[in-house]
Parts: sequence; C-alpha cells; structure tokens
Amino acid sequence: MSQAQTPHVDPSRMANAIRALAMDAVEKAKSGHPGLPMGAADIATVLFTQFLKFDAADPKWADRDRFVLSAGHGSMLLYALLYLTGNKSMTIEQIQNFRQLGSLTPGHPENFLTPGVETTTGPLGQGIATAVGMALAERHLAAEFGGDIVDHHTYVLASDGDLMEGISQEAIAFAGHLKLNRLIVLFDDNGISIDGAISLSDSVDQVKRFEAAGWNAERIDGHDHKAIADALTRAQKSDKPTLIACKTIIAFGAPTKAGSEKSHGSPLGAEEIAGARKKLGWDASPFEIPQDILGAWRAAGSRGAAAGAEWDKRFAAKDAALRAEFKRRMDGELPAKALADAVTKMKSALAAAPKDIATRTASEQVLDVLIPAVPEMIGGSADLTGSNNTRVKGMVAISANNYGGRYVNYGIREHGMAAAMNGMSLHGGLIPYSGTFLVFSDYLRPALRLAALMEVRAIHVLTHDSIGLGEDGPTHQPVEHLAALRAIPNLNVFRPCDTVETLECWQLALEAKHRPSVLALTRQNLPQLRLTDDAENKSAAGAYEISKADGEAKVSIFASGSEVSLAVEAQKLLKARGIAARVVSVPCMDLLMEAPESARAAIIGNAPVKIAVEAAIRQGWDALIGPDGIFVGMSSFGASAPYKELYNHFGITADAVAKAAEARLNTR
Repeated sequence: MSQAQTPHVDPSRMANAIRALAMDAVEKAKSGHPGLPMGAADIATVLFTQFLKFDAADPKWADRDRFVLSAGHGSMLLYALLYLTGNKSMTIEQIQNFRQLGSLTPGHPENFLTPGVETTTGPLGQGIATAVGMALAERHLAAEFGGDIVDHHTYVLASDGDLMEGISQEAIAFAGHLKLNRLIVLFDDNGISIDGAISLSDSVDQVKRFEAAGWNAERIDGHDHKAIADALTRAQKSDKPTLIACKTIIAFGAPTKAGSEKSHGSPLGAEEIAGARKKLGWDASPFEIPQDILGAWRAAGSRGAAAGAEWDKRFAAKDAALRAEFKRRMDGELPAKALADAVTKMKSALAAAPKDIATRTASEQVLDVLIPAVPEMIGGSADLTGSNNTRVKGMVAISANNYGGRYVNYGIREHGMAAAMNGMSLHGGLIPYSGTFLVFSDYLRPALRLAALMEVRAIHVLTHDSIGLGEDGPTHQPVEHLAALRAIPNLNVFRPCDTVETLECWQLALEAKHRPSVLALTRQNLPQLRLTDDAENKSAAGAYEISKADGEAKVSIFASGSEVSLAVEAQKLLKARGIAARVVSVPCMDLLMEAPESARAAIIGNAPVKIAVEAAIRQGWDALIGPDGIFVGMSSFGASAPYKELYNHFGITADAVAKAAEARLNTR
C-alpha cells in the first residue's frame, strides 16, 4: 500500500518525533529501552506512512496489515507510533505513564491490554515466530474466503536477539518452506546487545541464513528512507518471505551513547537527552510534538480509511452466508448448534456401543465429528501425526501450493509450532490445534505460557502422557510435566479417563475462547467408564464423582486419566473388604480450583481417608487430599519396560491403593 510521503513535512522530523517520545518516556519512568526506538525510527516512519495498511480509528479491521514488534523491549517505538497515528486509546498521558501500574504502556507490549498491539512480545524470538502463524492464517483465509476479502501483509521488526534465539530458526525455516510471501521481516541490524557488540557472541551472516531457508534477503541502510521504501516495494512483490536487514545505529542522535550498549536498556539521562535534542534539531518540550509533525502523522493514521471503505463495499457485495460465516469466525464465536449436535450424537453412540481405547485414539474419533462441525479448526503435529492421532481422514495438508488445507505438517519444531498457533489464533478466524508428546511440552512451554498470558484459544494434544507409554523409557515418560503445566495461570490442563471424557474435554477446550488448553492423552487402552447417555458435560466442573460409594464413604479416591479405572478397581477391592469408597475423576484440576469453595468442598467430600492416584508427581494434589493425604504415583523418573510391568514396579496398582487406604483406616 505504497503512498507518497505527506507533503511539506520532512520525514526525518517525523522520525525524530518517535525518538523524542522514546527518550522522554524512558527518562520519566527511569526505566526502559530508548536505544531501539531511536535507532529504528526511520524504518518505522517509512513503513507506517507509506506501506502499512491500517486505520488508526479501527484497529481491529479484519484486513489490516499486522505489525509485530518482535523486539518487544523497544515498546516505546510502538506506543509512540500508536499515539502519533491517532489511536484513540493511546493518549499522551499514557505515554507519560510508561511502565506504570494501570497504564496502557507496560514495559513490553501486551495485546490483551493495549488496542493496536497485535501480540505480546518481550521474550525474544516469540514475535517473529508468532508472525509466521499470522502470515499462514492470512494465506489460508484468503484461499477460503477469497483474495478480495483477505489480502494483507504481516510485518515484523526484529532485533539481533530475536534472530539468535533458537525458535527463530524453526520459524524462518517453516515460513520459507511454505513460501509465505506476505511475511516481511525488518531486521534492526544495530550490532549491539546488552553485553556489548554482537561480535562478542555471534558472527552469523543473517542474509545468507535467511536465503538458505528459502527467503529473499537483502541489506540496506536503515536510516535511508528511500532505500527502506525501495526494499519494501520489492518485498511486497516477492513470491517468498523477505528479510530486509536494515543497518542502523542504536540510539541514533544521542551524542555519546549512540552505537553503544549503554543506550540499550537504561535511560539516557538529562544531559544526553539535551545533547540528542540539539543534534537532532528538536527543540520541542518533553512530550510535545509540533503541530505540523503531529498533523502529518495523523494523516498517515487515517490513510487506510479509504482502503477500509473499499473493503466494506467488496464485503457487502458478497453472499450473505459468506459474510455471516466470515464475521462469526473473525469474532471468535463457535457454530454453537453444529458443535452441540456433534457432541450429543457422539455421546449417544458411545452409550450404545462403548469403546475401550486409548484416549489418543478417542481424541481422533472425536476429531472425526468435530472437524466437519467446526470449520475453523486447523490441525497439525510436530512430526508425530501417527502417534498424536491429530489428522482425521480427508484432511488435506497445507502446502505452498495449497493454502486451503486444514492440516499443518510443522516438522520437528515444537516451539515454532506453538508460537505459530498463537499467531493463527491472534489473527482471528482460526482455532489451531496440534500435537506432540507430553514430555516435549518442555520444548514449547515459552509459547504456551504466552498463549495463556495473551488469552488465546490454542489447543495442544499432548499424547504418551505417563509411564504408560512403556518401552521408550524415562527420556520420553513425563513425570513432572502435568504439575508444571498446571502451574501456568489461565491454562486448562485436561487429562480425560475415557472416550466420553475426551469428548467433553474437547468441547470445553473449544468453548474456552480466552485461554489455551492441553489434552494429556494415553498411548495405552483404557476402559470406557461412562456408560450412560448423559447430556451434562460433567468434566466442566473439573472433577466429579464417577463411582459412588456403597453407603457412607470412608475413603475418597481422586484420580485423573488412566488412573481413574485403576481407582475404580481399588474401590471394588475395598468393597470386598467391607470398606465403602467413592471415586472422583479429576479431568481438569484447573477448573476445579476455579470453582466456588462450596462446590469444591462438595466434590472433595468428608471421607476420613483421601487418596490421590496419578502416574506423575504429587505436586498439586494436596489441594484435594491435604498434606496428610495419601498419594500413589511417581517420585522418580520412569524406566524402560512394558507399561504394565512399570505400573507394578512403581507401585501404581489397585491393590496398592486399597492397601494404603485400609492401613490408614486401621491407624485412625
């Protein structure tokens, strides 16, 4: 969307407005990163005034270009741009309250807080990897709804640190493979990191690196507005993703700290700012922007309104059904009736013909009914499709030749996969899900944590969820992972015990519009415990009594996943010994902990002996059984053997549970 610069205003003065706001805000906060905004101001000025398709008055316009500040530490660059272009939420008072409690200008950009921020960045590498998902979403939705409705670019401003992080390699290799030509990365190549010159730790030729991954890549002077514009023009015409390495000077204009690590993460100081103002020819008072410059920026902010109006006309001319479907999906609303009907029909079928299968297989069968009902679902796996069971029959893979498919082969890139899923969800119109082994959640955890922070709907199918995977041994057997994932706020960790619970957990994951979900699923077969045609989603409570006691319960047994059937067997053993026990299935501890205290108390009950059973570590279970409760599970790493032998070896058996309960009752 190239357009000539606003007349009568020197673009270098417009760039200096960014520099001044960054200097002033960081100085007032006595905290922040002035160097990047000052160094990248020329890049941002050319991009926002000549190329970026956006309307500051409508920051959620569906066909806007996406701008991702991957170098989130330079957040004042983005806040300055939002203020200058006329974003209504970003007032000068917000700029003055940079990094203060309750402001819209936190230390790193937060999409859930600040209108106009596309994604939360700060952990380096996450932004560029998330942007890959946005670019993929754009291509997929264009294939589905038409290029006249979905036709935009994703721009990224990345730092040296972004490109050093390992996730960047996963992201650029994946984007190059899929030829995501609407993705354009502007590399702020200032040669500086916190420790000093980049040469202290890195000598990679980033242009060659990106070219090797299937990108177009070139080097330019990042302070030459014409060179920046020419490079962006070439990038927009490319049939590949593009890297533009922009050679810049960190803290451009600062008299003694420009080009130095001293300007990276600390205020410049009053004397240095005074010198910078003089050197840049900027004589306005702090937080004041001359009217001609502000007017030029505001004109840039409204430049996209005409494109938005034209888009509205094209959209209005579309078939009513297509318009309704596009709006529904971009609004993140589910096809409620289709989903409910699919769940009801499958529950009835399971009641009529129970299935004793692994929950990973159950998940595949659930997807068989959900995929047709919820067309925005996009599946995938990190090269474990046959093990995760995430691809159902008829799903076409997305490729560089066909963006209209609904399955993504991510390759062995768990971290990049999770970040791309975040990008797809943030873009709107899609609900991504994908799979790997639960033990490899360690590889994707940073992106999953961000998903929870950003309140995005992304669903992770994590199979082979315990020592029950058997012979692959302790390197692949998750022990601490359930506890670690449950520790992440705003993340639902589901561990269903059978096919019915798997269906219910999938339904809950889809309905959780503002949080990601994990489905921890078994490799080994499990009996179907829920045998009645029950319309209620019992898993929604987080836990429920799956098997009542015969009389007043003396023992409550709590379990999740594969250990629920083991708990039911222990209940039978106790009954034979004259001890009444109840079994509580806990498919989602997170939902249980969020329930009102009275509801939790009712589920936990008042049996004198409480036991938790899970083939994982104890951490987290004391909330149900108390510190004096009995835990039957793991306290070490696993071992390599057939899974039934492992359960016996580690003492996770029905007999062990029954004996522990009986022993405790005898000591009371």
